[in-house]
Amino acid sequence: MDKSWGLNVLNALIGFFGPVKPIERKPFEILIATILSQHTKDVKAHEAYSRLSRRFSITPEALAPALLVEVAEAIKVAGLQWNRARTIIELSSILKEKPKFFEEIAKLSVDEARRKLMDLPGVGEKTADIVLLFSYGKPTFPIDTHIFRVSKRMGLRSDKNGYENLRRRLLEVFPENRYFEAHILLIKLGREFCRPKKAKCDTCPVNALCPKIV
Repeated sequence: MDKSWGLNVLNALIGFFGPVKPIERKPFEILIATILSQHTKDVKAHEAYSRLSRRFSITPEALAPALLVEVAEAIKVAGLQWNRARTIIELSSILKEKPKFFEEIAKLSVDEARRKLMDLPGVGEKTADIVLLFSYGKPTFPIDTHIFRVSKRMGLRSDKNGYENLRRRLLEVFPENRYFEAHILLIKLGREFCRPKKAKCDTCPVNALCPKIV
């Protein structure tokens, strides 16, 4: 499987789901939204972010001095609210003291930027990659549970492949200027067709391109 295969997959998904709209959020906003999305359903993460943004401005300056109980109350719909609230406040306190942090990230290579982001509390590989791809358009490929599952069934990974190996494989397969589209569309594919149970292979838009390794 090479970039021509990846391009065919991408075009088939766009033909079915339609064009992907860009996400216009600042890096810190993406960071907070992604922390809220960890280990919870998307709908709950979105609601938690919406409630938090109604109560506070989503900036380090507004969240650093916030009371733990107030942040936890705002985001409790996502679960693990006390741990998440502590992380958000700690993260905000660090970034409040580094006002040029995100400007510096923009100037770094992907590997350097990933390392710098992953030094922050609550930021792992996926969160760092989401910030870099969504906010900066840097060439990386965030991987969630849907993409892990879809990638296995498409023959791009085995059970022994970890996050980093799969990330590098996806970078090889899809065109560099379309990683954001591929990321969003593979998630949609995983949600609507390539489900954990009872995958809808017969009606899947990439049926003819997929080896269906279930």
